[in-house]
Amino acid sequence: MADEIGHMPRGPRRILMAAVWSWQGLRAAWLHESSFRLEVYLLVVLAPLALWLGQSPVERALMIGSLLLVLAMELANSAIEAVIERYGSEFHELAGRAKDMGSAAVFVLMVNVLVCWGLVLLPQLF
Repeated sequence: MADEIGHMPRGPRRILMAAVWSWQGLRAAWLHESSFRLEVYLLVVLAPLALWLGQSPVERALMIGSLLLVLAMELANSAIEAVIERYGSEFHELAGRAKDMGSAAVFVLMVNVLVCWGLVLLPQLF
């Protein structure tokens, strides 16, 4: 039951509902977004590698955390694209700019993965 301004009360039920909605979002991204699936596959391959190659908990956290940030931004980018498509498929400069910026944010976080992994692994090689 919502309070007087429409919010569900805090507590275990709200936490459960938030988890259900989050799961629905992950499932929708998996079903409808090929980029998200590819990034999940990379996480599945690279996370165990990070656990093995990272020499400290901080290194492991940086390596895996950088991968998780890419997934989070891919979800946000997909949400941006879905909202824009909801309002029509005709070209609009601002819609195109929003989609490009969401894509650029994913790209920046992919560069972040390369930087984090490089800074952790290059000193081990030399």
